[in-house]
Amino acid sequence: APMPSSHNHRYHSGHLQLSRLPSRRTSDDEIDINEPVGIKKEKILKEPALWEYQFGLQNPDLTLPHGIVEGITPPEKYELTEEQIRTLEEDGVVHIKGVFDAEWVEYLRTATAHQVDNPHFWAFAGTASKLYDYIQRNVWQTNTAFANFYYHSAMGHVLAQCGRTSEIRVSTDLLMVNPNKGFKWHQDNQNGPIIPEEGLRFWITMDETPKDYGAPVYLQKSHFNNIVDSQAVFVDIEQEGLEEYRNKQLEFRTMPGDMLIWHPRTIHKVDGPKDGIWSIYRRVLGGTVAKAGSLYHDKRGSGGVLSDLGRHTLKDGDKLSSPYFPIVYPKFDKIEAKERNEGRVGRSPMDIVSKIGGLATKASGERFNSFFKVLGSR
Repeated sequence: APMPSSHNHRYHSGHLQLSRLPSRRTSDDEIDINEPVGIKKEKILKEPALWEYQFGLQNPDLTLPHGIVEGITPPEKYELTEEQIRTLEEDGVVHIKGVFDAEWVEYLRTATAHQVDNPHFWAFAGTASKLYDYIQRNVWQTNTAFANFYYHSAMGHVLAQCGRTSEIRVSTDLLMVNPNKGFKWHQDNQNGPIIPEEGLRFWITMDETPKDYGAPVYLQKSHFNNIVDSQAVFVDIEQEGLEEYRNKQLEFRTMPGDMLIWHPRTIHKVDGPKDGIWSIYRRVLGGTVAKAGSLYHDKRGSGGVLSDLGRHTLKDGDKLSSPYFPIVYPKFDKIEAKERNEGRVGRSPMDIVSKIGGLATKASGERFNSFFKVLGSR
């Protein structure tokens, strides 16, 4: 059974309502995102104590926006322009502004606040590493609020248009709060059990990006490069063959409700604050979705297996169709949702040991170590 949460919330002392923004909030709709001058910075979020981590399903029991009825109302839609879709195809990344209105942003902030205040065991490794103030993979599996967001919001419709596809499934996701060190130049290989051509990466932002750090930077058209190994994570942009990309940098200062969408091979980075202390929030729901026709690729023996640790029974080459990778466009599947809601979609220690065991080989170990190189920069 879940352990009761502490009465001493890990949020900054200015937080009385979990969905609220930091105590420097200047109005109901505005935050002062500039760092205070002459005042010692204090982390806005404290690391969970070991005994605060919980297990199993979690349900914040949130009311969905716009009168949506959970499990019944079809997903919303949001129309893109042909220019936006072509920008993604040509540049490898596109910034879609204002996809989600204030109601959806508040819903996501409240869901995130509840998650952080009731940390799940599957966030332990990432959060304890201090790479983020809080980070949890496949948060939709354990937190009903995020599953409902995927089932009912326009996210699936936006991504289906971007991929020119008739179907969108969630391959893997991440709830990320405040990347302490940032991530230097890299490409994504934690995309679940799919290959880059089958997927799209996404970010959904809940906060305004600070003016001095935290804005994602992408190398324009770098998804076309044939220099960087598809298994690599860390990328040395000074290496021979990347000359045509490294000086074409696109920076996106995202705002609440925006989406960033990019090709998994697009090279990018995010710089954190120089001292590693976030005194404001940078909350993002991100991940990878799979397009229609995607197959299951068993990635045992590579670092990519870390985003596929579920106890499903799919085999290499199978059609990617499973409650572990739920369809969200054109609409969610009630049977898949029922499997998740009844706790039959999850991870087991034995499966995890089996899947990550292959990382012991020299070749895969080198690729796995590449992942950790990403973590060393600002």
